[in-house]
Amino acid sequence: MRPIRIALHLHPQHADYADLRAAAVEAEELGVDIIYNWDHFYPLSGEPDGKHFECWTMLASLAEVTHRVEIGPLVTCNSYRNPNLLADMARTVDHIAGGRLILGIGSGWFRRDYDEFGYEFGTPGSRLRRLAADLPVITERLARGNPPPPRRIPILIGGGGEKVTLRITAEHADIWHGFGKPDEIAHKNRVLDDWCARVGRNPDEIERSCGPAGGRSHDPARADALVAAGVTQFTLGLGGPDLDLGFLTDWVAWRNERNRER
Repeated sequence: MRPIRIALHLHPQHADYADLRAAAVEAEELGVDIIYNWDHFYPLSGEPDGKHFECWTMLASLAEVTHRVEIGPLVTCNSYRNPNLLADMARTVDHIAGGRLILGIGSGWFRRDYDEFGYEFGTPGSRLRRLAADLPVITERLARGNPPPPRRIPILIGGGGEKVTLRITAEHADIWHGFGKPDEIAHKNRVLDDWCARVGRNPDEIERSCGPAGGRSHDPARADALVAAGVTQFTLGLGGPDLDLGFLTDWVAWRNERNRER
């Protein structure tokens, strides 16, 4: 049985970098298991042109200032980088972190990123087809790197599309990340299990992650229903300007109690 894990999703927006870095260090000290950021070029909430920092350069810094937690993007956008380059970036950050990187990846959706940086937006279908084609390229390049990654880098795929995204997840992912109420997550997990059966994959190999409704204000005790739905990784979002991490104390205590029971 998988242990329950707590992740801080540190949104790189509306704050100075020194404050974001300090929040990551504090989160590790408070006992979280994972620290994610995201791969966008502009804020997703608040002032649209507010402060914002790039994903992978930030991850390289977090790899240096943390020592225990896993780190990664939730999620990196497959459209923004050549897949061979992305794999080599991931390999390098994993070495900086001493083997603590999670390669979260998705097909992309935020149109402003595409338009402002000159990427072709395409359609949901074309972006998913590109993701499916690029994942084997990424895996192959990771295996060819010298030196190779310190460990086999876990791949997280975010998204809930039942016909394509969850099939790609069954084929390639070690972690699936979704959103929804317990009954919605339970349904998506059943769909993912069915895809695993179709592609010949053991569904127990895929960790299930969720951002609980209400985020960090969600009462941890109410997360038991998500555990019953199959979730073992809980991702709690936080961005600037208010980087108060006090809410993590209750979540870490809840995790510890539930893991003792398991």
